[in-house]
Amino acid sequence: MKKPPQKIKRKPPSTGNVDLPAELARLAESDDSVPTIRLGARLRNYLLTGLVVVGPLTITLYIAWYVINLIDRSVKPYIPAVYNPDTYLPFALPGFGLIFALLALTLIGALAANLIGRTVISAGEVMLSRMPVVRNVYRGTKQIFESVVTASSPSQAFQKVAVMEFPSPGIWAIVFITGNAADEIAAARPDDDLISVFMPTHLLPPSGFVVFVPRRSVTPVDLTVEDAAKIIISAGMVNPGAQKRLAELQAAARASGRAIDVNSDNKSPV
Repeated sequence: MKKPPQKIKRKPPSTGNVDLPAELARLAESDDSVPTIRLGARLRNYLLTGLVVVGPLTITLYIAWYVINLIDRSVKPYIPAVYNPDTYLPFALPGFGLIFALLALTLIGALAANLIGRTVISAGEVMLSRMPVVRNVYRGTKQIFESVVTASSPSQAFQKVAVMEFPSPGIWAIVFITGNAADEIAAARPDDDLISVFMPTHLLPPSGFVVFVPRRSVTPVDLTVEDAAKIIISAGMVNPGAQKRLAELQAAARASGRAIDVNSDNKSPV
């Protein structure tokens, strides 16, 4: 017959004098969870670092590949077979349609810069202006493209970033100042000094609406358009100040030859 397991008698805690340093040393030697926690935190940091490195790169390559294939499918059918390398190669050459489109746009721009090109373009615009529906579409799209090209020119000032109380007082939203209001709109409220601002309403940059507000209702901020776009797209999770502070900490860590764990409890505030 098996003997019943004997109960281990535990000694009651001693109420006398205890050698505290020796007890702490013994507990530290017998604690096996500390290396496990450190190993788990290190593996977690490696995983997050790999995600940060691979995630944006993968998304960028996917978007670039999608755009290149989309342009190739749209442009290659119009390339003469003599100049299309797909007719000679056993496989499709990706990106050739994009290169051909860029060369064609450059050539059209060069032709439009001289007298003959301007004459041809003017004749085409006169023809389009006589079409009832097409002329409105053409004028609108042309003004949009001219505004984008003018704003992105190095000699022109881009939109400024500002904040405005919206949708109620005490709640501030990021807006982009696009310029002064049109004369017809400004004439409706001559005392308000109206300006036009673009207010994004979604994580996608094109989503939003244009509003005309008094100049005094908008407060410009010392923030670049790129940083403001990062805040909007990331839903406020990307803070330019925090990113700058992290970059400084990483530079300091590389200079001193030590690594900084930004996920530890003893990290410096950013």
